[in-house]
Amino acid sequence: MKLMLLASALVIAAPAMAQDQAAPPSPATPIGGYQPSTPPLQGTPQPGVTPVFQQAPPPDQAYPAPAPLAEYPICKKGQTDQCKQRVSPK
Repeated sequence: MKLMLLASALVIAAPAMAQDQAAPPSPATPIGGYQPSTPPLQGTPQPGVTPVFQQAPPPDQAYPAPAPLAEYPICKKGQTDQCKQRVSPK
């Protein structure tokens, strides 16, 4: 344990190694990197294309609930879906 603490202290106290300086970017490399030169969406659509705006359907229509099962079995240990809870007598 002492050896491990000593090794970690030496690693933390060691001076950082100097890195070689990278060459400046060549003229072929654009200054902005891979950023596109034009914005992704221009203000005007392509000629001959008419944009259509419509409201999205409500969630219950877009993602309808699954149909219920005809009969649900009693839940087993650890089961929580597609079963009914056993009712204990009072």
